[in-house]
Amino acid sequence: MAGLITSVMFLIVCLSWGTTWLGIKIAVESVPPLTSAGLRFLIAFPLFLCFAFLRREPILFPRESRWFFVFVTLCYFSVPYYLLNYGEMHVSSGLTALLFSCMPVFILIFSALFLRERIYFSQVVGIGIGFGSLYMIIRSQGLHLDHAEFFGVLAILTAAILHALCYVITKQKGSAISVITYNTLPIGIAGLMLFVAGLWFESPTFEAITLRSWSALFYLGLVASVGGFIVYFMLLKRLSPIILSFVFIIFPVFAVIIGAWYEGLELSRDLMLYSAILLAGFAITKLPIEKLLAKAN
Repeated sequence: MAGLITSVMFLIVCLSWGTTWLGIKIAVESVPPLTSAGLRFLIAFPLFLCFAFLRREPILFPRESRWFFVFVTLCYFSVPYYLLNYGEMHVSSGLTALLFSCMPVFILIFSALFLRERIYFSQVVGIGIGFGSLYMIIRSQGLHLDHAEFFGVLAILTAAILHALCYVITKQKGSAISVITYNTLPIGIAGLMLFVAGLWFESPTFEAITLRSWSALFYLGLVASVGGFIVYFMLLKRLSPIILSFVFIIFPVFAVIIGAWYEGLELSRDLMLYSAILLAGFAITKLPIEKLLAKAN
């Protein structure tokens, strides 16, 4: 029964994060990207606050880590989520998820730079396989990368790079900070900053926001952000970090299938083949073959 519960929780995280990309796509149909990202976090913030209160976790970072609080607020929440919202205005939700699945590669690179961790030869091969497959996916999807599409892809990759940087710096400087503290106040401050910036730069017309977009925003705020986070937090106590990290390899599969169904895109054989190769390549970067052989011996 415990194994079944863990499997169901793992599936919930994959589904909630796999549908995030479609939720963003629907939200930005009638809500500009800055405003959309801000509203999502403002919807999520009260629940995070309640969760922190119930667990009696502090919401303030330690005094000596205030600079780290600013870094997380800007580089994990504010800038990347604006970039993701902007990117999905020009790129399909499935391709967005595949682009974002490059994040483990950037984590590997930053870990080598900042944490002096070793990069194995098989991981380099996995990086080459992953990015080669990504190029073939973009070609097979007929993206010629005009001005809008190019900046959409660039925005999504930049968001993945910033998230990877945050994960590595967190491992180096913020490992003592609770996961709840790490998320609660930064998500509230980021939501307010993005929303105010949206009012200033985008001048959104709230009467024009459709019910579909409002529904997507509440789904993103309550289910994908808070629900996915809580279940992921519970899984941290049940699974090893390596096994759990494969969530980031699996959820793009859900995103591609769900996004293609919603957007009426054909799941071509080429797309499925290249996607499988891409995710396999990035899986190698997380679990290098040399380590597996060493354990076997």
